[in-house]
Amino acid sequence: MPEIIFNGPAGRLEGRYQPSKQKSAPIAIILHPHPQFGGTMNNQIVYQLFYMFQKRGFTTLRFNFRGIGRSQGEFDHGAGELSDAASALDWVQSLHPDSKSCWVAGYSFGAWIGMQLLMRRPEIEGFLAVAPQPNIYDFSFLAPCPSSGLIINGDADKVAPEKDVHGLVDKLKSQKGILITHRTVAGANHFFNGQVETLMAECEDYLDRRLNGELVPEPAAKRIR
Repeated sequence: MPEIIFNGPAGRLEGRYQPSKQKSAPIAIILHPHPQFGGTMNNQIVYQLFYMFQKRGFTTLRFNFRGIGRSQGEFDHGAGELSDAASALDWVQSLHPDSKSCWVAGYSFGAWIGMQLLMRRPEIEGFLAVAPQPNIYDFSFLAPCPSSGLIINGDADKVAPEKDVHGLVDKLKSQKGILITHRTVAGANHFFNGQVETLMAECEDYLDRRLNGELVPEPAAKRIR
């Protein structure tokens, strides 16, 4: 897959990019875990998510947030990383003006950034949030959450305890007009050690069903006058 460098708000950003053969194919952006705790675009789960979308014909990009690898800049506690993600989506869209829809997938810290990007970009029609951390990060900006998506976590996760993830899921499920799907990987910790295949099977099942028109809210019945 091509190694690319594109301009971000704090300097150049390094990424891996795989364009679809179809001009109008949807775009997928994959966001990595916390930069200060070893998170990079080469994280195994990030790579697997990238490959999952690529196999299904998406134009796909993963990249290093500022200050990681060859990406310039310094860690910015989320605000700058959100700007990086927006710049990444801008860059892909500039090359694929016929693409009308987009998905965002994020793991851990990347899930928090991805959900913020979702709020700012109406073209994002689906999301995957892997091991989000509502015990550490504030997700109250999802008011309301604009798109349907998957939240998936391990029930042995001590970094993002299951009860906190359930609280986020319950809050989002009460919102109208979207359908939040929640999956739990039994015995999995925050890093899904020994469970990445199970995690990816759940993500692939969700994405395939969404691409098949499932797991979205029923359209409101038209009133008969």
